[in-house]
Amino acid sequence: MSTVAGSPLTRLGDRVLRGGDGLGEFGLLAWGTVSSLRARGLPLRETLFQFEAIAVRSTPIVAVTALFTGMVLALQTAFALSRFGAKPYVGSIVGLAIVRELGPVLAALMVGGRVGAGITSELGSMQVTEQVDAIRAMGADPVQKLVIPRVVATTLGLPLLTLFAIALGVFGGLVVADLQYGITPSFYLQTITTTVTVGDFFAGVMKTFVFGWTIAMVGCFTGLRAEGGTAGVGEATTRSVVTASIAVLVSDFFLTKLLMLVPGEQILAWLARGLA
Repeated sequence: MSTVAGSPLTRLGDRVLRGGDGLGEFGLLAWGTVSSLRARGLPLRETLFQFEAIAVRSTPIVAVTALFTGMVLALQTAFALSRFGAKPYVGSIVGLAIVRELGPVLAALMVGGRVGAGITSELGSMQVTEQVDAIRAMGADPVQKLVIPRVVATTLGLPLLTLFAIALGVFGGLVVADLQYGITPSFYLQTITTTVTVGDFFAGVMKTFVFGWTIAMVGCFTGLRAEGGTAGVGEATTRSVVTASIAVLVSDFFLTKLLMLVPGEQILAWLARGLA
C-alpha cells in the first residue's frame, strides 16, 4: 500500500491536484481584488506608500540594467552590421529592440525579482505570525488593506519604470555608437525616429501593465499562502520570484503575438474613437 502511495504516478497526480487548487485560489484572489476595489475603492494613502516603496526604490536597479543593456546591444549590433556595411544603422535595431522588448521585459524582471520577493516575504511573515488573521478579527479586509495597494502600485509603477528604462537603454546605445563607432548622436536618433513608430512605443509600454499586475498578484498570493515559519517564508519567496519571472516571459510571448495581429496603431485608434 505504501508502495502505491509513493509511486511516481501518485506523486504526479498529487502535484497536478495541488496545482489545480492553486490556480483556483489564485483566480479567487484575483476576483476578490477586483471586486473589493470596485466596492470599496482605492486606499489612497497606503497605495502611495507602496508606490514609493515599489516604483521609486526600484529606479536604480532598473536604470543600471537598462543602461548597460543598451550599451551591450549597440556594441553587438554594430559589430554584426559592420560585416554588411550597415553599421551606421545600429540605432534602428537598438531602438526597436529596446522599445518593443528589452525595455519592458528587463524592467519587469528586475521589478519581479526585487518587488515580488519583497511582497512575498512581507505578507508571508504576516501570515505565519497570524497578523493576517488579526486583521480579519478586527473586521478589516486583508485584500483591501494588503493586496490592492501593492497590486495597483506595481501595475501603475512598472510602465513608468519602463519609460525610464527605454530612455536609458537608447542613451546607452547612443554612447557606444558615438564613442566606439563614430556614429553621430543626431544620425543615431534619426534612424530611431524613422524606424520606431508610436505603435511600437505603445505596444511595448502596454505590456507592462499586464506584467506589473502579474508580478504583484503572484507575490501577494504566494505570501498569503506561506506556512511553516521562517523557512516557509523563504521557500515562498523563492517560488514567487521564479513563478513571476516565468509568467512575465510566457505572457510576453502571447502579448507580442497578439500585438503583431492587432498593431499598436490600431489599438490607439480604437482608444481615440472611444474617448471622442
